[in-house]
Formats: sequence, C-alpha cells, structure tokens
Amino acid sequence: MTHIPDITRPTKELIDALKEIGAATVSGTLGHMGFRNPHMVGPVPQNRGKSIVGPALTLQFMPQRPDLFTEGEYADPETQLHRHVLYHVQEGDVVVVDARGDMSSGVFGDMMSTYFKGRGGAGIVIDGCMRDRPNVEKLDLPLWLRGWTPNYHVQTSIYPNAVNVPIACGGVTVIPGDIIVADDDGVVVLPVAMAAKVIEESQKHHDWEEFSRVKLMEGGSLQRYYPLHDDARGEYEEWRKTNRLENRS
Repeated sequence: MTHIPDITRPTKELIDALKEIGAATVSGTLGHMGFRNPHMVGPVPQNRGKSIVGPALTLQFMPQRPDLFTEGEYADPETQLHRHVLYHVQEGDVVVVDARGDMSSGVFGDMMSTYFKGRGGAGIVIDGCMRDRPNVEKLDLPLWLRGWTPNYHVQTSIYPNAVNVPIACGGVTVIPGDIIVADDDGVVVLPVAMAAKVIEESQKHHDWEEFSRVKLMEGGSLQRYYPLHDDARGEYEEWRKTNRLENRS
C-alpha cells in the first residue's frame, strides 16, 4: 500500500470564522500583509453561487515519461495516485490539483467525484480539467476548473506523481493543509499561520465597508466614505453603537 502522509487540519472555529469572509476580502487582506497574489489564475467556478472554505489535500501531476510511467488504467488501480488523494478526504476537505494547466486530461470523472462527495469533501480545485460533465453536474459539487474533456486522466500527456506535497496550482504555491477560500470571484490560498490576522483585519474592513455602503446608497460622498476618511470615523463609530453587525437578526 502506498504510504502518503495526512495533513494537519485547522480548527473548526477557524474555518467557520472564514466562511463569513469572501475570497476578495481575504485576497485583499493578504495583499496588505505581504502575500501579493494568493489568487489562482486558471481554475474558474463551474457552478455559480457556490463558496467553500477548507484545508487543502494536494495532488501533483507531471509530464509522462515511459521509464517512469506505464498506462494500464485498470491493471493495478492502486498505483493510480489520483485515487489516493481521495482516500484521505475527510468532511470539509478541498482537493487541489496541479494538472499543469493541461486541457486534454480529465483528472476525475463521475465515479471518483461520487466517492469524494460521499466522504463529505467540500470542493475540488484543478489547474486542468475533469470529465463526465453531465453526471458530475448532477452531484452539485463545488468545482473550480479550467474546463472539461472526454479523456481520462492519463490518456494523453500527464500522470499523477505525488499526493500531499507542495504544489503550484494556478500560479500559487499550495502547501498541504493550507486553507482554500473559493467563491464566484475565484480561488484564494490562505496559509494557516496568517488566518487569525486575516479574520481580525477582515472583520474591521467588513464593518466600516457596511457603513460606507449605507452612506453611498444614500448619495454620500465617495471621497468621504470609500475608503472611510478620518473625518467620517466619528460618524462611523456612532453608527456602530446601534448597528453592530453581530447583533443583527
């Protein structure tokens, strides 16, 4: 049996707090903290309106080489490492795949996706493609992909090489256990060590932005309310006393 290390998962409290924050806010906050581009370029949402937050299980593909890889899709299924990443899935996990941007290899299909959903996975992110779209869409899984193909995962030019190792997906380094925040804006990678600070800063941003949104809808000055000018901070503090977001029903 192939030995693959499991990941260290963030606490449920951390994940739940991040579910209140969108990918755009997380990305912007990380940008101010020095992580200039945590957004994956390539994988895009396949079913609008879905959002996920969860720890990353990683799968790395490499270009095929005849001395390192032999095909035989069903000859010995346990040699197929794309299966092994799914064996590690726990409720709320996100599978993140570096498929090298390949547009001709369907990393997972109907059966693998069904297994993933049955294990309680939160969503799948692939810098590449999946297959069996009609059946996969019936599962209503949150997916961020480059596209779809009828080909299976090793049919053309890549093969699965490693599970739960650092990968590059959509131009962003992903360490196993990193927190994935994804919605209609795209996929953002959040290092666990930066998560608490992101939550703190994002909440501050969210509060004053809500105030500013109210004022802008009333016809208020953009220069005064976005971003919040120092001259308007007293007004904002008064608003907070009677409009604390956490007390709203």
